[in-house]
Amino acid sequence: MDDPLIVVALLLVAASATAAVATRDPSRQALVLAVLGTVLAVLFTVLQAPDVALSQLAVGSALTPLLLMLSVRKARRPQRRKEKER
Repeated sequence: MDDPLIVVALLLVAASATAAVATRDPSRQALVLAVLGTVLAVLFTVLQAPDVALSQLAVGSALTPLLLMLSVRKARRPQRRKEKER
């Protein structure tokens, strides 16, 4: 009974990982990475590893995308200032 659920979870992981790689915009890529982290947490839960799933939710779904979004925002801010000066 668990095998079809594992297959579905693995297919979702493969699809979201492919979407994360195919996305070019860093802001959108961070959001897709958050979705990938959530899907991985579901996979770990299905595989009966709740401690790993909770860690994945905290780090992979929340902290890493947040840090990426803040980094992208910080990196784009000086470019906007330079464009305004021209």
